[in-house]
Amino acid sequence: MFPLHRGRRLRVNESMRSLVRETTLSPADFMFPMFISEGENTETEIPSMPGIFRRSVDLTVKEVQELYALGIRAVNIYVKVSENLKDNTGKEAWNPNGLMQNAIRAIKEACPEMIVMPDVALDPYSIYGHDGIIKNGEVANDITVDALVKMAVSHAHAGADFVAPSDMMDGRVLYLRQGLDAAGFQHVGIMSYSAKYASAFYGPFRDALDSAPVDITDIPTDKKTYQMDYANRLEAIKEALSDIEEGADMVMVKPGIAYLDIVREIKDRVTVPVTVFHVSGEYAMIKAAAEKGWLDHDKIMMEQLMCIKRAGANLISTYFAKEAAILLNK
Repeated sequence: MFPLHRGRRLRVNESMRSLVRETTLSPADFMFPMFISEGENTETEIPSMPGIFRRSVDLTVKEVQELYALGIRAVNIYVKVSENLKDNTGKEAWNPNGLMQNAIRAIKEACPEMIVMPDVALDPYSIYGHDGIIKNGEVANDITVDALVKMAVSHAHAGADFVAPSDMMDGRVLYLRQGLDAAGFQHVGIMSYSAKYASAFYGPFRDALDSAPVDITDIPTDKKTYQMDYANRLEAIKEALSDIEEGADMVMVKPGIAYLDIVREIKDRVTVPVTVFHVSGEYAMIKAAAEKGWLDHDKIMMEQLMCIKRAGANLISTYFAKEAAILLNK
């Protein structure tokens, strides 16, 4: 007999398609990554990321309020540190009156319900552009972890809801949890960058913060000794499970679209929320192709975000968050 089951019956029009749609998006699915700079009433567009800006704290607060009004409930914040404050210890990272700490306080004062997740890594503070402290020509794991604990505790003192370690040092989640608890911040969560790959998709981000590894003899010129090899799948699962055992409340896969197999593998094996970072290079490619007229910007943006959600993301950190929320609210 010719098919009794015809899939096209469920695709006949948008009303029917919406009735049976398996995956949906809302502004609450997004976290917006934000870049913060010194100064007042200043913003600078990042050339490789059209529409994304480094903003002073006052303008960052205004943007956060707009995001909250759109239904976005989380921001992931990064700071561009002045060159004179960079060294090989990262000590500016736990300055109680540092740019990050002041930004956290300002955001929480103006928009208390916004979930603020500051980045925890030393690369913005490092003269070498690495996520950790250089010793004997290598990124030293354990002394870096000690520095990250100081950094995270300072973020908690400033009012952070979560800390977001992106450094990929071994054992850092356990020590961050212990450090936060010892300082009385049992309520502050950890969103761990668990499966963060050594990817070429990060280029525009490093432009935004001037945080690329420097080319100096006898010091690594890339981050492959601590970020993951993109050829590996099982390692990502192991890293996520290890971070959860150490106390992570959420785990992250980074980048996004090219790593959806990893998202699904991890989602199938964990019981904590999974975050996916739709990274700067993925954003820039869509912007560039749309500018050339080769892709429909809004359609491809929403398709990619839907695919990330479909793969298993509970939360999507994306530079498209504001634009997508505006479309969804319409």
